[in-house]
Amino acid sequence: MLIWCAILFLLGISAFLDSIFNYGEIFRQINSVFFMLVSLALLVRTTSKIKARKTEGYIERIEHLERELDKQPRESRKSKEQAPTL
Repeated sequence: MLIWCAILFLLGISAFLDSIFNYGEIFRQINSVFFMLVSLALLVRTTSKIKARKTEGYIERIEHLERELDKQPRESRKSKEQAPTL
């Protein structure tokens, strides 16, 4: 993520210098494409990290619930399983 931010920062500096010194039309087009691609990559990376964190949260919750279930005495679980349901 730090690398992507550094790339965007460098592109921003080059765009600033381009606006001051007026390097030409080709550089502006290339610079805008780079901005678009790096921004898209940051968006995809951020959303994938959010989804991964959500999945990690579910895994942690399942592990916590399994530990709580293991703490319960086995007899109480057996009596609950054998109890008739209506």
